Amino acid sequence: MTRGHTATCVAGLLAVLCAGAGCTSASQAATGTVIHIEIHHSRFVPATISVGEGQTVRFVVHNSDPIDHEFIVGDQATQDRHEHGVDDHHDGSVPGEISVPASTVVTTTYHFGPPGQIFYGCHLPGHWAYGMHGVIRVAA
Repeated sequence: MTRGHTATCVAGLLAVLCAGAGCTSASQAATGTVIHIEIHHSRFVPATISVGEGQTVRFVVHNSDPIDHEFIVGDQATQDRHEHGVDDHHDGSVPGEISVPASTVVTTTYHFGPPGQIFYGCHLPGHWAYGMHGVIRVAA
């Protein structure tokens, strides 16, 4: 096993352990650009993420559920628009908005603005109300 492969395996293991503990992934700590999100039992893990002001993050979303979901990043107005809208498929052309079919891994990129709090969630019928949402804290 090469040194690079060993480092990748260790980072992956740390990401899994950290995700189970409800914190941001080890990849975020190591690179500042990648955050892994797990969808399991119609919940996002982790449920709270911290990022830096002006940071661009690549989200890698793993859907281990046998049903489809979506991953929508944005402020409360964005979440409200999706909760009451009719778009049930997102092709990734809008940053931070992606459909996540059952048993797949998808990616989306989002650039964070000023400090504050924004959200991520799934707005397929009943999913947000069930608890499929999380908080992103944007720090200065």
